[in-house]
Amino acid sequence: MSPHLILPEAYKSRLDILETEIAIKLAKDTFERNLAEALDLTRVSAPLFVRPESGLNDNLNGVERPVAFDIKDIGADVEIVQSLAKWKRLALREYGFKPETGLYTDMNAIRRDEELDNLHSVYVDQWDWERVIKAEERNLDYLKATVRKIMQALRDTQKVLCERFPQLESFLSDEITCLTTQEVEDRYPDLTPKEREDAICKEYGAVFLMQIGGKLKSGKPHDGRAPDYDDWQLNGDILVWYPILGRAFEVSSMGIRVSPESLDRQLTLAGCDERRTLPFHRDLLAGRLPLTMGGGIGQSRICMILLQKAHIGEVQASVWSREMREVCQAKGIHLL
Repeated sequence: MSPHLILPEAYKSRLDILETEIAIKLAKDTFERNLAEALDLTRVSAPLFVRPESGLNDNLNGVERPVAFDIKDIGADVEIVQSLAKWKRLALREYGFKPETGLYTDMNAIRRDEELDNLHSVYVDQWDWERVIKAEERNLDYLKATVRKIMQALRDTQKVLCERFPQLESFLSDEITCLTTQEVEDRYPDLTPKEREDAICKEYGAVFLMQIGGKLKSGKPHDGRAPDYDDWQLNGDILVWYPILGRAFEVSSMGIRVSPESLDRQLTLAGCDERRTLPFHRDLLAGRLPLTMGGGIGQSRICMILLQKAHIGEVQASVWSREMREVCQAKGIHLL
């Protein structure tokens, strides 16, 4: 069982199991609609698995092993997606989306190397979204403006849930503070990256932590990022302070995507030059893909915080160790 599992004292769910299921549906429907309206997104279908030789699968932090299997009828191996960041960019081109419009989809994945705790499950469900942007919009101001729209969609969803279930409390901050990872490292040089996130979120309530992937002055990156989807200078994580667990809570990882120039630079920095020969990367380096921004927003994570649960397993049916189930049950945490 994970040493990072948090068991809040005197925890009691504000919703029973049936109310929880009703609230999950309301939360998902409401936030999905709010997000689509805020960013002018159209819902599309997306693949559950892709061929590895396509270069479309993401390797996230570079160490996660994708789940792979063979398809007998076509004699090929496929991988369950770990993220749809690259696929979405191709889809925007193929479907003919124009600037200031985009798509969103349900992304379902299996991440077998996750360390299971309050926030992490083997099963990943999120809204993946992607939007075509103009060259002049590849800047931090445009990124921040989009973050504020997403946070407003989340606050509006919280309001609907609190009206339907008065036992829930409104706790999300009215504003979100934008800081770079270097600014946060300078402020807390003796803390680990995760400790810095906790400290800064406790102070501000909600933070958009920007520029993740490249090395900081300490010589280490704040966190890992694959070099071939986000531009490391134009990305970030939306974090909120979550009082039930007393820690920072990541709602979304997002960013403006790599241009041909930033992909060229980041592939070399990450020691991944061999990817230049993959179809997706060849198209991008040649300028045959639209400029985009996008991200992933955890569906179960959104439900967890808006329903004020202590564990993601309270809003998602997944697999947990017997020990974790027993320990959680003893503390009033009912895992589905």
